[in-house]
Amino acid sequence: MEEGVVNEILQGPLRDVFDSKQLITDISGSGNNWAVGHKVFGSLYREQILEKLRKSAEHCDCLQCFFVIHSMGGGTGSGLGTFLLKVLEDEFPEVYRFVTAVYPSSEDDVITSPYNSMLAMKELNEHADCVLPIDNQSLFDIISKIDLVVNSGKLGTTVKPKSLVTSNMGAVTKRHKKPFDAMNNIVANLLLSLTSSARFEGSLNMDLNEISMNLVPFPQLHYLVSSLTPLYTLADVNIPPRRLDQMFSDAFSKDHQLMQADPRHSLYLACALIVRGDVQISDLRRNIERLKPALQFVSWNQEGWKTSLCSVPPVGHSHSLLALANNTCVKPTFMELRERFMRLYKKKAHLHHYLQVDGMEESAFAEAVSSLSALIQEYNELDATKSMPVPDVPRLSVAM
Repeated sequence: MEEGVVNEILQGPLRDVFDSKQLITDISGSGNNWAVGHKVFGSLYREQILEKLRKSAEHCDCLQCFFVIHSMGGGTGSGLGTFLLKVLEDEFPEVYRFVTAVYPSSEDDVITSPYNSMLAMKELNEHADCVLPIDNQSLFDIISKIDLVVNSGKLGTTVKPKSLVTSNMGAVTKRHKKPFDAMNNIVANLLLSLTSSARFEGSLNMDLNEISMNLVPFPQLHYLVSSLTPLYTLADVNIPPRRLDQMFSDAFSKDHQLMQADPRHSLYLACALIVRGDVQISDLRRNIERLKPALQFVSWNQEGWKTSLCSVPPVGHSHSLLALANNTCVKPTFMELRERFMRLYKKKAHLHHYLQVDGMEESAFAEAVSSLSALIQEYNELDATKSMPVPDVPRLSVAM
């Protein structure tokens, strides 16, 4: 909703990627206020947004899903972003809604971000089919690690000139300043891998709708933790490629998760592996069998794997892997968010900024807390089954 931000894109190197007729802007932005984004800009721009959505949808031969990409901490991303979800649900009820939501870190400089994130969470719970939560802190940590590897000079690593890890001056970006381009690039690579099946051929292509169908056994538990390997595409760094088996191990380590979580020590409901490059189905099977003993799946879905092979690797790599895990390890992130929200809400700090917006009532805050608490409780109930024995289901014996 801030004109200046969009104009920057239209004057930058990506200007030809976007159809300028499809862009909608306001002048002022939402002032880090969910209520302004959701209630004010939502109703103000609903028809305009719908008209442009229909125009895009009419150009599709086979409309599979909508991707909504927004932040949770600001006003426009959280407010208008989640308003859009409801619009999509009303107008295109049959089309899946995928959300890539960027969660603020605990050191966020937007003081009202816990309010915005909490109010947005309720909308995500109710109106999204699949959410890929990503947190700013993880993105920053990943870039910092790459930075360290490059500076240490190990493995013969070099930074290519004019890469995203370097500043305009050519020196490696300092870690105290957030390298937003490189952080955004990680998310871009996640989306490229996710949509690779729709764009390239492969021996085992996966429809986007299959992700939601196979990975979301309960409608509320639609939060998927993503991990990406190699992480260096984004950084334009010359680092020797990882071996294939090492790549699978990386995808399940906590250093490669795009949110602060450790899926290995939590419970899996299901897991998808999206592989790109010259990889065989036998490689996939071998690595799943190798990793399976160390991963805990729910008792009723021990074979909960979904796999995809796309023959075209990312530029500059021989192969890559995106893992999407429906795992109870997202729970601590949600609990921390609730805690940060309660600290502000108990003091009623900054509440008046929200309540002076037309149509915004204080009950919205209580409803948002109870929605998130119900979600956390569902994860708790699943976690409680973690140590339960897996029933040995008798197999059908076929007489030969």
